[in-house]
Amino acid sequence: MARTTQATTDKGLGFGLLFGLLAVGGALAMVAAPVDLLAAWGFAAAVLAGCVLIVAVHAYA
Repeated sequence: MARTTQATTDKGLGFGLLFGLLAVGGALAMVAAPVDLLAAWGFAAAVLAGCVLIVAVHAYA
């Protein structure tokens, strides 16, 4: 009888931390930007990184 084993990885955690930090960086750029256009790009980066964070956590869970 052959037993199957499933290898687990921490990719979900790693990608979650990576994109979480990118989202925080985008939010900080949004707050610290002196120009409205740069604040908008910071907001876009934070939202995009947050969306990718959720997808990565669910894809590798």
